[in-house]
Amino acid sequence: MDDLRHDPDYTLFRPILEKDRRFLWMVSVLVGLIGWSIYMYMRQWKYGLSVTGLNNNVTWGFYIINFVFFIGVSHAGTLISAILRLSQAEWRRPITRMAEVITAIVLMIGGIHPIIDLGRPDRLMNVFYYGRLQSPLLWDVTAITTYFTASTVYLYVPMIPDIALLRDRTTKFRWLYKFLSWGYRGTERQKHILERAMSILMVLVIPVAVSVHTVISYIFSMTLQSGWHSTIFGPYFVTGAIYSGTATLLVVMIAFRKMYHLENYLKEIHFRYMSILLLVFSLLWTYFTFSEFLTGVYGNEPMEMMVIRFKLTGAYAPYFWSMVTLNFLIPLIVLTNKKLKTIKGILITSIGVIIGMWLERLIIIVPSLTNTRLPLVVQTYIPSLTEWSLFIGGISIFCLMFLIFSKVFPLISIWEIKDGRAEGLEEAKGRLESYLPDQTLAEGRVQ
Repeated sequence: MDDLRHDPDYTLFRPILEKDRRFLWMVSVLVGLIGWSIYMYMRQWKYGLSVTGLNNNVTWGFYIINFVFFIGVSHAGTLISAILRLSQAEWRRPITRMAEVITAIVLMIGGIHPIIDLGRPDRLMNVFYYGRLQSPLLWDVTAITTYFTASTVYLYVPMIPDIALLRDRTTKFRWLYKFLSWGYRGTERQKHILERAMSILMVLVIPVAVSVHTVISYIFSMTLQSGWHSTIFGPYFVTGAIYSGTATLLVVMIAFRKMYHLENYLKEIHFRYMSILLLVFSLLWTYFTFSEFLTGVYGNEPMEMMVIRFKLTGAYAPYFWSMVTLNFLIPLIVLTNKKLKTIKGILITSIGVIIGMWLERLIIIVPSLTNTRLPLVVQTYIPSLTEWSLFIGGISIFCLMFLIFSKVFPLISIWEIKDGRAEGLEEAKGRLESYLPDQTLAEGRVQ
């Protein structure tokens, strides 16, 4: 522990080695919220879905909205990290691990929500006992399970050198670090194997990540439900997933930059580049949203128009226009203005995008189910305290797991930072030699 205090990157070890009262207070509050949500779920288990706001029309409410939302946020880690690694973007080094942790945690939370949505959780096994290959639900279970496995491995493999470093230079959690380091000693052969494994995972994890949210979109688009039966849903869902994931990553970066004083690692240039990515996906999301509504309005199919009016001018108009404001207008104004595009401005914009993308999931699911093709009375969906409690519980689990991770493992890849410094010097030297005259040739010509 003493020799780590002299390490130039000691700031990255500080959350693990030093006690922090704020951490204990935050953990206490989060555990309390999670305990409350568990109590509310046990109450739902006892009394059934009657304690929720679900009804004959809206059989999917908060639980499926949150399922789609959390799975979408998970795209922050895998896609952003893998794409930046493949493109060899040097500025990626301090942010990739945070992105990968988001993926692993949020996938677990999102995957639980369909089970919560079941009045009889034991019926989940019917997917395995009686699942049909024609069903998108079976595809969804398979895709999410594969994605979670690949993402967890993709998070763990690059952590091995840092775990080995903590094993050798700390006494805290040494038993855990010894077990997880797999005997890594940093030999040339081990480094080669590690880099090769990361390269394979990077290539594999991108199509898996894209397929997950595409398959989730199929659950909607392969029905004949008004507002869902659309060929654009695949790329629309994937774009929205990366958009919300990017915003979540920015919020996490800013929060932990402030909490653990990581200003020397998470610099303004990182937020500038990430904000460009956020703006690009804001424009892509707007394009897909406009295309979806344009084709629906132009077709003028009666039931489709009923759903569209319900969104644009009806009961869900406040949510729809709030979504447009948060996902398009505010990012466009803030992220294209140099005076507004500060870290504070990016934080406000990112929080707005997260809320806006959650509203988008609400807008997709509830209005279509409310306006059914069957001759039923339109029933307004009002989420109950149980649903709100479980939603807050899901967010609390995410925050708690991220905090615990930050107290056990470095949030920024230490070995990648050190390698980046060494590679940076070599790269700078290479650039100089590429355009400076060769000294030997110059001396020969003089002679």
